[in-house]
Order: sequence, then C-alpha cells, then structure tokens
Amino acid sequence: MTPVTTAGDGKTPTRGSARRALVGRLSWGLADQAASSMTNFAVGIYVARSLGLTAFGVFSLAWVTYGVVLSVSRGLATDPLVVRFSGVPDASWRGAVARSSGTALGVGAAVGAVCLAVGLGVGGSVGPAFACLGVMLPGLLLQDAWRYSFFAAGTGRKAFVNDVVWGVALVPAMVVAARVGSVAAFVLAWGASAAVAAVYGCLQSGIRPRLTGAREWLRAHRDLGYRYLVENVSTSGASQLRAYGLGAIVGVSAVGVIRGAELLLGPFLAVLMGLSLVTVAEAARVLRRAPHRLGLFCLLLGGVQAVAALLWGAALLLVPDQLGELTLGDVWGSASELIVPATLGVAGAGLGTGAAAGLRALGAARRSLRSQLFASACYVIGGLGGAAVGGTVGSAWGVAAATVSGSVVWWLHLRAALREHRPSPLPEVRTS
Repeated sequence: MTPVTTAGDGKTPTRGSARRALVGRLSWGLADQAASSMTNFAVGIYVARSLGLTAFGVFSLAWVTYGVVLSVSRGLATDPLVVRFSGVPDASWRGAVARSSGTALGVGAAVGAVCLAVGLGVGGSVGPAFACLGVMLPGLLLQDAWRYSFFAAGTGRKAFVNDVVWGVALVPAMVVAARVGSVAAFVLAWGASAAVAAVYGCLQSGIRPRLTGAREWLRAHRDLGYRYLVENVSTSGASQLRAYGLGAIVGVSAVGVIRGAELLLGPFLAVLMGLSLVTVAEAARVLRRAPHRLGLFCLLLGGVQAVAALLWGAALLLVPDQLGELTLGDVWGSASELIVPATLGVAGAGLGTGAAAGLRALGAARRSLRSQLFASACYVIGGLGGAAVGGTVGSAWGVAAATVSGSVVWWLHLRAALREHRPSPLPEVRTS
C-alpha cells in the first residue's frame, strides 16, 4: 500500500494516533457546542422570563434575522475555509483566516447598516430591536468566524475558550439589560458580549481580519461560496419566512411559543446550527485519508444525533409543569404542547446533517444546494400550511414532516455523490 501522509509534516500516522486525534477534536467540538448551547439557552430563558410572551416574540424575530445574516457570512467566508483549509500548513491557514474573517466582518458591517436603517425607519416595538441588532452584527459575525477558523486548524480548545469568554461576558450584560427591561437592551447586551469574545479571538489567533482581502477571498472561492450562500440563506430564510408568516397568520405571540419549544430542545438545535464547526472539517479529513469510510462516518454522525434528540424529547415529556413554568414562565404552557412534533423535526434534521457534512466535504456544492433548496421549500410549505390548518401546533407538525422528507433527499444525493467520487481515490490506495 502507498502510505498516506499528513499535510505538511511528512509523517505517516498510525491508526491509533489518528483515532486519538479524531476523538480529541470531536471532544473539543462537543465541549464548544455545550458552551454555545448553554449560552443560547440561558439567553432565551432569561429574556423569556424577563419580557413576557409578546416581547419575547419580538426578540425572537431579531434572533431569527441574525440567523439569516449569519448564514450569509458562513456561506461566503467560513464554509469555504473549512472545506479547503482544514488540516493545512499553518502559514496557509493564517493567510486564509485573515481574508475569511475580514469577509465576515465586512458582511456584518454591510448588512448591519441596512438593519440599522430599517430599524430606525420602522420604529414601534420592533424597530429599536432591529436597529440595535444592526450595530452588533459585525462583532457577532466575527466571533462566529473565529470558531470556524479554530476548528479548521484542529484547535477546538481555542473555540471552546472563546465561547466561554462570551458566556462570562453575558452575565453582567444581561443583568444590566434586565434592569432596563426592553427588547433593545437585551439585543445590545447579547451583541456586546459577543464583541468582547470577537476581540479576544484576535488575541488568541494573533491574526487581524483583513477587510481589504474580502474581494480576493470571494473571487478565489466563488465556486463554493456563492452556492453555499444560497444554500445557507435558504435554510435561515425559510426559518424567517415561517416566523413572519406565523406571526401574520396566528400572531406574534405564536413566534414566542415556537421559540420556547426550540429552547427546550436547545442543546440539539445548537449542535445542528453549528455542526460544520466540527463535522465538515472531520469529514474532509476522513475523505483525504480513508475515502471509503466517509459514508459510514456520515451515517454514524446523523444517526447518533437523531437518537439523542429522540431521547431528549422523551425526557422533556416527563418534566412536571411546575418545573417547566419555573424555567419558561408563561411560555411553558403553550410550548410544552409542541414537544413531540419539535422533537421529531430535530431528529429528522439531525439525520440529514450527517449527509450534509459528507456533501460539503466532497465539495459537491451543486448537489448540496439542490438538497437544501428542496428541504427549505418543504420547511416553508409545511410550517405555513400547517399554521393555516392547525395554528401553532399545526405549524410544528408541518415542519416535522418537512424535515424528515428533506433528510431523505440529502441522503439520496450523498449516495450519488459518493458513487461519482469513487474513481478518484483509487490510485492512492492501489497496491504498489
């Protein structure tokens, strides 16, 4: 057999050392996702208890909008970074990170200016929240870019530390926001604490984002970036359309109810949203070293997440109402009715993310885009169609059916992509 060497070191890794390295990187990935999950969960719970159902619905609209902008940043800046610069020599990684993080910062500044203008123009209860979100977007997107950068380098410990810094900074910020008692104050507190972590990321990496390198980055990776942009925006845009449509069909309070149900499943939703922090980079490594194992890796990844989501949902059904009300306040009563469909939706999405990671690692952007567009269309149709028929509960069941259908399409495309890719690695594993 021709030996397989790691990038840049000229050494042949043993099976045991490679497995230990993989376990180490995944462990830091899990630790980072745990920190991120706890932060998101704490913010949601604190805001829900402090503001009440309607104001929490306004905060949720700002949160969903941030998700759309984040998906733009990831598609253009950090997704290509993870696919093409995972496990590369340090000099190559540093140059790529400077341009990638500069792109993320530029996206935050550009879209943030639009959000600020729209927020000031809209006014009312929603306008100030969106104006504050616009101010905070550059810091929020840069913090996320550092996390992707560290996982691409295989240094997940730094990503974990960065998220912990954000969580620590959140504590005093949320206390101050609670004293003010407005949605805008909570958005500012959330974004300002992220900005603290973003600045710390510059110190951790020793890299300054290069805004002037954004154009070069976009041009060099346009074959992946623009497809990932459409793919990511279709995901978060579908969530936003569902949220706005649900608010129009049922009422703004219904958006808060859906967000409350999502908070109950927060650990798994956070893992799904940030999945490519770990799994795409690891799938890319599996593809380089043992391409015949990529399908099994993706199946295990998706299967474990789906089973874990089902177990978590089963545990939530056993939570007594007193404890639920203590956690979510007035939101609990309505959110608890959505546990079963929300759990099935997360389980279906978890299974699909295994296939999505494989398609990203293969660089099969066209197949990945087709899969995501289909899944997003199902999500919007199921969510709004269900809302029109059965209100908030109907919307939750419609989304559950949509995610399961989307997962099937993801796996069909991964299967086809693996068949197409098989001829290329044969010369590397051929007996000499």
